[in-house]
Amino acid sequence: MTERELDAAGVTDPALREAYRHCRRLNARHGRTYFLATRLLPVERRPAVHALYGFARWADDIVDALCTGTDTSRRDVELAALERELEKGLRDGESAEPVVRALADTARRYRIDHAHFADFMTAMRSDLVVTDYADYAALRRYMHGSAAVIGLQMLPVLGTVTDRETAAPHAAALGVAFQLTNFLRDVGEDLDRGRVYLPADLLAAHGVDRERLRWSRDTGRRDPRITSALRAFERLTRGVYRQAAPGLAMLEPVSRPCIRTAFVLYGGILDAVAEDGYAVLHRRAVVPRRRRAVVAADGLARVAAARLRARSAAARRPDGVPLTGAGPVEPRMVEEVA
Repeated sequence: MTERELDAAGVTDPALREAYRHCRRLNARHGRTYFLATRLLPVERRPAVHALYGFARWADDIVDALCTGTDTSRRDVELAALERELEKGLRDGESAEPVVRALADTARRYRIDHAHFADFMTAMRSDLVVTDYADYAALRRYMHGSAAVIGLQMLPVLGTVTDRETAAPHAAALGVAFQLTNFLRDVGEDLDRGRVYLPADLLAAHGVDRERLRWSRDTGRRDPRITSALRAFERLTRGVYRQAAPGLAMLEPVSRPCIRTAFVLYGGILDAVAEDGYAVLHRRAVVPRRRRAVVAADGLARVAAARLRARSAAARRPDGVPLTGAGPVEPRMVEEVA
C-alpha cells in the first residue's frame, strides 16, 4: 500500500520515500482515527496527509516528554532545534530529519503557507510553560496554532469547490473541534502532565478548580460539579462542530468521505464520553468497534460513489482523462478500524 501511495504521488527519490514512510508509520501508530480516515482519500494525496500528521506528532511528542522525565529546558532545546530544522527544510527543501523532509516536500507540492507551520511551533512552545487557560478566548488563541492551522494546512491537499478563503474558517473550526474533543477525552492524562485545557472560568462556573480535578483523579471518586463542568465543555465543543459542518460540502467530492468519516468518528468520541457518564478523569472513553466499522463502511460507500461520479465526468470529457485518481476501494479497511 505504501509504495502505491508514493508512486501515485510521484515521489521517486529513495530518501524522500523513506521519509514519507516514516510519517505514515507515525500516523498508523498514534492517530488511529485519523489514519483510518486518511485511507479514504485518493491514493496520491495520502502521503501529504501522513507528512502533516507526522510532523505535528513529532513536535507534540517533544512537548509531552514529561512522562520520560525530560525537564522543560531540555524540551525547549529540542523544540528549538526542530524549529531551526523546519525553517531550513522549508527554505532549502532538504533535511536530515525525516518528518521535516516529508513536510517540506508536501508544503512545496501543495503550496501550503509557511506561516501555518510557524504558528504551530509557537503553540508548541507555549505548551512548555502554559499549564492552564483563564477563559475560552485564551484557549482559542492557543488553539489557533495547535489546531486551527492544521485544518488550514490540510485544505490545499483536500481541494475545494469554492474559493479557499470561503472554506478556510470551516477548516480551521474543524481542527479546533477535533482538539477540543481530545481535550475532553484526555482530561485525566493531561492533568497528570500538569496541564488543564478546560477554561478556568468554565470550571469555576460549576464550582470546580484544578485541585478538585486532582482530587477526583487521585481518589477515583466522582463529583457532580465536575460532571456538570464536563457536560458544559461537551456542549461548547459540539457548537464548534456545527461551525465546521458547512465546510464539508465545500471540499472536492473525492475528499469529502475522508473528512466526513473523521467528523463522525471524532464526534463519536463525545458520544462515548457522555455515555460513560463523563468519567474521563478515571478512564478513557472509547468508540465501540461496531460503531467505528459502520462509519468506515459508510465512508467506503461514499468513496465508491465519488469514483463513479468522477468516471462519469471523465467519460463526458473530450479527452477522457479522469478528474482524479481515487484509487481502489478497499473493504479490508472496515476490518482494521479497531
